[in-house]
Amino acid sequence: MKNFIFSFLALLLLPTYMMGQAQAIKGKVVDSNGMGIPGAIIASADARATADADFDGNFTINAKPGDILKISMLGFDSVSVPATAAPMTITLKEAGDTALKEVVVIGYGTRKKIDNTSAVSSIKSEEITKMKVINASQAIQGKAAGVQVATSDAPGSTPSIVIRGVGTALGGRNPLYVVDGMPADNINNINTNDITSYEVLKDASALAIYGTRGANGVVMITTKTGKGKVVVDVDSYVGIRTPLKKVTMANADQYIQYNNAAFSAQFPGGRFSENQAYNTNWMDEITRTGTYTQNNISLSGSSENVKYFFSVGNYEEKGILNGTDYGRTTFRSNNEYKISEKLKLSQNFSVSSIKNTPKPLSAFTSAYRQSPLVPVRYADGKYGVPFVKNGIVGETGDSFNSVGNPVATLELNDEQQKTIVLQGGLKLDWDIVKSLKFTSQFNGEYFTYKQYNFVDNIATWLAADPTRDAANYDKSSNKNTLTRNTDDYFNWNLSNYFTYNKVFGEIHDVEVTAGIEANVRGTRSKTTADIKNVNPNSNFWALDNYPYAQNGGVTNYKAVDENQERLASYFGRFQYKLMDRYLVTGTIRRDGSSNYSSDYRWGTFPSVGLGWIVTKESFLSDVKGLDLLKLRGSWGKLGNQKVPLNRAYFSSGLDYNGNTGQSIIAQIDPNLGWEIVEETSAGLDFELFNNRLKGTFDWYNKNTTNAILNSKPYSSSGITLESPTHVGEVSNKGYEISLRWDDKINDNLSYWIGGNFSHNKNELTSLKDVELATINGGSLGNGETTKILDNSSVGHPLGSFYMYEYAGIDPDNGKMLYYNANGDKVVQGSPDLDKTRDRKYVGSVLPTLNYGVTLGLNYKNIDFSVDGYGTGGAKVYNGKKAQRFYGENVETSLLNNVWTEANKTGTNPAPFNQVPVASTYYLESADFFRINNITLGYKLPIKEEGFISYCRIYVNAMNPFITQKFSGFSPEVLGDGDLVKGTQGVELDAYPALRTFVIGANLKF
Repeated sequence: MKNFIFSFLALLLLPTYMMGQAQAIKGKVVDSNGMGIPGAIIASADARATADADFDGNFTINAKPGDILKISMLGFDSVSVPATAAPMTITLKEAGDTALKEVVVIGYGTRKKIDNTSAVSSIKSEEITKMKVINASQAIQGKAAGVQVATSDAPGSTPSIVIRGVGTALGGRNPLYVVDGMPADNINNINTNDITSYEVLKDASALAIYGTRGANGVVMITTKTGKGKVVVDVDSYVGIRTPLKKVTMANADQYIQYNNAAFSAQFPGGRFSENQAYNTNWMDEITRTGTYTQNNISLSGSSENVKYFFSVGNYEEKGILNGTDYGRTTFRSNNEYKISEKLKLSQNFSVSSIKNTPKPLSAFTSAYRQSPLVPVRYADGKYGVPFVKNGIVGETGDSFNSVGNPVATLELNDEQQKTIVLQGGLKLDWDIVKSLKFTSQFNGEYFTYKQYNFVDNIATWLAADPTRDAANYDKSSNKNTLTRNTDDYFNWNLSNYFTYNKVFGEIHDVEVTAGIEANVRGTRSKTTADIKNVNPNSNFWALDNYPYAQNGGVTNYKAVDENQERLASYFGRFQYKLMDRYLVTGTIRRDGSSNYSSDYRWGTFPSVGLGWIVTKESFLSDVKGLDLLKLRGSWGKLGNQKVPLNRAYFSSGLDYNGNTGQSIIAQIDPNLGWEIVEETSAGLDFELFNNRLKGTFDWYNKNTTNAILNSKPYSSSGITLESPTHVGEVSNKGYEISLRWDDKINDNLSYWIGGNFSHNKNELTSLKDVELATINGGSLGNGETTKILDNSSVGHPLGSFYMYEYAGIDPDNGKMLYYNANGDKVVQGSPDLDKTRDRKYVGSVLPTLNYGVTLGLNYKNIDFSVDGYGTGGAKVYNGKKAQRFYGENVETSLLNNVWTEANKTGTNPAPFNQVPVASTYYLESADFFRINNITLGYKLPIKEEGFISYCRIYVNAMNPFITQKFSGFSPEVLGDGDLVKGTQGVELDAYPALRTFVIGANLKF
């Protein structure tokens, strides 16, 4: 009985006893930005208990209120705080060692920069938003070593990004973009202000996790989420744009002098009389001062269980080319919901609506070539044309060139484009048990595009000849033509993966990621049709109930559904750190693509990366001034699936008499698959002098071992068309250097200066025993080409120029001379000058070096920065200068020191009206250095507790200065974007580079 009574009393007193004993203390460990710190260690010496924070920084520890908790984490300063019964929030301050606290985004996760074994360039959001551009990739130009960014200032254009050289001749060379987990082809629909991080994955150790899509590099874009108190952020600016460089053309008097000499054989008395009625500056007539504005507003914040971010942005631009208007409106909603202690759901959704009224860029070339003697319009309002009669240019006479009126070209072109892009996704994170996390993410993308181009056939007919009368227009011909195009698709991506992270014995840090992924690029539906005699009012440009037969009908109708592309993948990554100094990363991905035959559908892409943090060793730990020294090395295989595919071409032989028959006219390579890139690289990271000087050095050797090129069929096969096959090897070798010095003079003044330099050698190193189908690229539209790819291209870079070598001027007649294969100087048209034998390789479109510089300072509330970018080693062809036919205008530079009978030592050839052959006379250096951006900002001294908590006013000068050797508009010529077959590197129909001045303000409430 006594035992029972004692036990009963003890049971009654147990709750009172437990009140002073250990209980579950809960809390969250966050950084200075309010983000959870996974893996933080919480220890209580009083209760002799420890706990680890989960993936979101949450923890539970058995202790009692008042016990001292010590919280520690590598890269953060440790703190000690008393435990409380209420949920705790503990903020850790980042340690002084910047290398320890930086985190980079990698495929399917993040990694501390110091623990990363791969080459990743990370650009802060502040660097991106500082330059006021519509596409974030424009802002990173010159900021990442080994990353070449070429831009066009045409409204809505897409920048070209090349990472560590071009490894393919016929395949796609653009990197894979991954936006919040969604693979994408570009980021034209992303508001730059919504981006929080921009990472470029460069080497095989980082890229192999993306398998068949990783060969051209990967750009990781992460958009913003909410944190902390509610913040309304407003950013608004306006800018004006003018051409950075103009090309001075001959005026009326100079044109007359030059062309009378050029036409002297046909018109001994002179083709043009003096004192003409017109002196038109065509470039001024087709251009205007460009303007653009952007207005962004966002709302963000967080509570205990919800993080939210909403933004709306509007961009409007009037381009310098008359009539080119561009507008984009974006909306974004990013939210995160904490369902329970172990379950978190993230959602992102964005809408982008783009309207564009493009104009033919050929107007720039026409303005360059058209004679200043031709007016925009005659006194009666009719468009000016190149007619001359009795030496006077007017409405009647003979045509003296074939160039159209560029103003008429713009005014008679009525094209409208509208694009809508929807992207969204859901991500579920489940902390299954301690150290084990499951992630499931689904992303989808819907794209729809409509384009109309209205052509007034009667007006176009009249513009070509002022003597025409509308009453004489052929009644059987169409009055107008409307071309309508549509394009739409839906893509989706689903990934499921586990992440396990655990530290064993305090020295073994292991992280394993393993998962599967399905990616579907949906059926892409395209339609095009030419509709005759429509209502000129665009509100009636629909096909529904259109009276086809009565009005001329619909022609050239085409409806194409491109094949769906499916990719199934398995991937895994092992990351190991021993004693905080020895690093190993192993990655493997296996991809299966529906694009290829069943026997060649699957591929495996492995990589391994090693790292050694040397300064963790005892023999370097106490070296004064050396804060970090880390060695890296990696090897891996990557794939490029954006390559030509097998297509069986048939000739049906069907005719109206009922005769039938089929024959195959192209051969099929059953082994055709993706191109494979194998890369070996090594790197060095260092920080010196209390982390003020930071730098990296990387070396790489990247080879495309089975490059796809078009080969000729065997003559005995009876097949006529070339077909793609794995026959080549392309090499890219290079190195990259980055340096930056940050220093703080006092509490009011700090500054930085930095730069990067990269060198790359590109080469088609070998071919199999095959005869390539010759590709003549870089067409000038006058019968001349400037580039070639065939069997002779081995040993040369891709995109190589191939032409005659200019040999000076014949002193006897002033004609241009060219070297033949024997080294003789031969005039154009001579039988001793052979197009097949005498042309040679004379340089490439691809630069061999790229570099960027940055400097800036912050003084009290003033910030100032300057960024610059340059390239070297590339060539550019002045195509507009070389595209002469008969009677076009010329640059004033050709008028200086011209050869004449009285000046036989002239450096410029005698005036001529012959189509010139493609030669090095028009090939120029593409080397340049440009100041990309100058920013000056002032933060108003506003109290944070007021209605307006932050206000910064700023001015920007973008591309204000350039140093270039090229005599054209811009040495940075994208052309049609095709390196081998197209006009990249040939300035023809090119949009000039622009100088921009911006004023704006950023407010926070």
